[in-house]
Amino acid sequence: MFAKDREKMESLLGSSSNFKGDLNVKGTLRVDGRAEGRLDADCVILSESAMVKGEIQGKKIIIGGTVEGNLRAQELVEIKSKGKVLGDIFSQKLVVIEGAEFNGRIETKKMEGNIIGLEFRSQEA
Repeated sequence: MFAKDREKMESLLGSSSNFKGDLNVKGTLRVDGRAEGRLDADCVILSESAMVKGEIQGKKIIIGGTVEGNLRAQELVEIKSKGKVLGDIFSQKLVVIEGAEFNGRIETKKMEGNIIGLEFRSQEA
């Protein structure tokens, strides 16, 4: 889904999977099944069949399924057209595709950029 990212999908919870507890993954985590607890990965991808009850944390979070819990992304949260989120979102960027459902608060923080001071001089001869 992020073609320009070089992250590999390190972990997969298949469509027949039921997971309960905290899961911490280096790299990308794809969830097709059900999970209850805290998910933490560099990139978290929930397919349309996924159902998560709990907090999700990562650099990038893509929601195609259903989440009941807060999302905390360092860079981006994207809710696909069939995605459903019941919880608060904390992220620098948020993308919501038409058809998505969201019920909660949103807190976005802009990246702090460098401030460049400009000095104006008159051109008097």
